[in-house]
Amino acid sequence: MTTKKILLEEKDIPSAWYNIVADMKNKPLPPLNPATKQPLTSEDLYPLFAKELAVQELNQTDQWIEIPEEVRELYGMWRPTPLVRAYGLEKALDTPAHIYFKNESISPVGSHKLNSAIAQAYYCKKEGVSNITTETGAGQWGAAMSYAAKAFGLELAVYMVKISYEQKPYRRSMMQTFGAQVIASPSMSTKAGRKIITENPQYMGSLGTAISEAVELAMQTPNCKYVLGSVLNHVALHQTVIGLEAEKQMEIAGEYPDVIVACFGGGSNFSGIAFPFLRHKFTEGKEIRVVAAEPASCPKLTHGVFQYDFGDEAGYTPLLPMYTLGHTFAPPHIHAGGLRYHGAGTIVSQLHKDGVMEATDVEQLDAFKAAVLFARTESIIPAPESSHAIAAVVREAERAKIEGKQKTILFNLSGHGLIDMASYDKYLAGDLSNYELTDADLAKSINPLEKII
Repeated sequence: MTTKKILLEEKDIPSAWYNIVADMKNKPLPPLNPATKQPLTSEDLYPLFAKELAVQELNQTDQWIEIPEEVRELYGMWRPTPLVRAYGLEKALDTPAHIYFKNESISPVGSHKLNSAIAQAYYCKKEGVSNITTETGAGQWGAAMSYAAKAFGLELAVYMVKISYEQKPYRRSMMQTFGAQVIASPSMSTKAGRKIITENPQYMGSLGTAISEAVELAMQTPNCKYVLGSVLNHVALHQTVIGLEAEKQMEIAGEYPDVIVACFGGGSNFSGIAFPFLRHKFTEGKEIRVVAAEPASCPKLTHGVFQYDFGDEAGYTPLLPMYTLGHTFAPPHIHAGGLRYHGAGTIVSQLHKDGVMEATDVEQLDAFKAAVLFARTESIIPAPESSHAIAAVVREAERAKIEGKQKTILFNLSGHGLIDMASYDKYLAGDLSNYELTDADLAKSINPLEKII
């Protein structure tokens, strides 16, 4: 029997991030300057991002980008993370499939987000920046950035989506414990926030709104930069440490995944687990399926359109070629707050457009049902976001049983749910429901996109 938990040593932490764009035959379309509609240059991004991050964002040629030693040393606090064979889940599903998960929940903040937060804080500090701003949906990114900012002596302001600010008070407490200022978004502290509140006083926020506020504050504050937890190419790059470690661990297990699954909001944890394995598909012709599991209430990959769109609600960001529901899309108040984003990252969008990857949507109740099953069989309570991946894995395992085929499934457990127990309380009490989006609902935010370009 294969060892249940497959561990690596600290020396096995990757020394370089993998840049998948270098191996893509069809590169992502360029982001555009919203004013001129011309392709962005790195210099265009310097006012907003640390210069090294701006360069990484547009790098399409270097397959490997070295991880700074100071970043790698901090990774060593929790990396490499374990790869676990989910024997309990396999038995409960009575499936011939072999199920493995990469356990990113063991980081100091309980999720994969720290992989990029440490890197972004490092590059800001290296540039002499003193203040940074960001947004957060469910709070995982905000918690990670708060930890990283404190590690490098940076002051941080976090705009937290208002519904999550109220639903997840302990994530807010985590950020404040690490020294961050946390503001419920939309707020009266920015022009973008005031406009939204004036037009809709009861609006409970979205990631697009919170991004607008964080970007506005960064642009108006001296010696300040903006940092982002998903969607952008440099964030996906930093997360590839997940898949690079998993490659070695799967080799130790003597197996190779037929299917890789991860939940999907903007693309950070999906990119982290999937991109290193897609390298084998691009360079060696390896057969592998990669599946993004998104909420049915925010289905940008399965029901959105491929179109240039803003990454935020106010239109401050560059125009990105993405699968989108429209930057004004107001997602329902599901408890997987980290997945309530209107668009997909440009790399993932191009891969999906080219048929290199798949997407499936998951209802909220199905996600929590899978989460409870996983908790009872594998002794880990997963984050609501990660539970979408688990629900998709259950589907794959049940399909293997019906077909009578052995397949190897790898998924990313992107975070634990120990600070999400209020949502579990509601699920167990029968107080959660699914949210149905109609074509008319989607059309309200998708149809205006034609006016952008």
